[in-house]
Amino acid sequence: MWELDADTLMFFDQHLDVLPLYQAFEEILFDSFSVVNKRVQKTQITFSNRHIFACVSFARVKRKVELPMRYIVITLGLPAPLDSERIAVKTEPYPGRWTHHIVVSTPEELDEELLSWIKTAYTFADAK
Repeated sequence: MWELDADTLMFFDQHLDVLPLYQAFEEILFDSFSVVNKRVQKTQITFSNRHIFACVSFARVKRKVELPMRYIVITLGLPAPLDSERIAVKTEPYPGRWTHHIVVSTPEELDEELLSWIKTAYTFADAK
């Protein structure tokens, strides 16, 4: 059962409308993987095993008019670039590591495709 901690509540203070969406995302992570460490920071919440594999933020990864009213940005570190319309931004900050930003605004977007990308990121972070 998911419990809201004080740090997470503070992070979502100005975005309480997307807290249920974040909750669903966090539950997926903790239900899917045996080792998940969570760290709430000022601008993002990071999830790691040996290394960071996913982050949640409110980064403006598209022009404001292209963003939904309510959203979270899920950032994944992957070994190769993804080719999907769902990817808002992808960069290769260093060889062999691709950072992908995905805008999620509905629970339906927390689907099998996204879960497969998260699983790849989890494995990639654990192998480094």
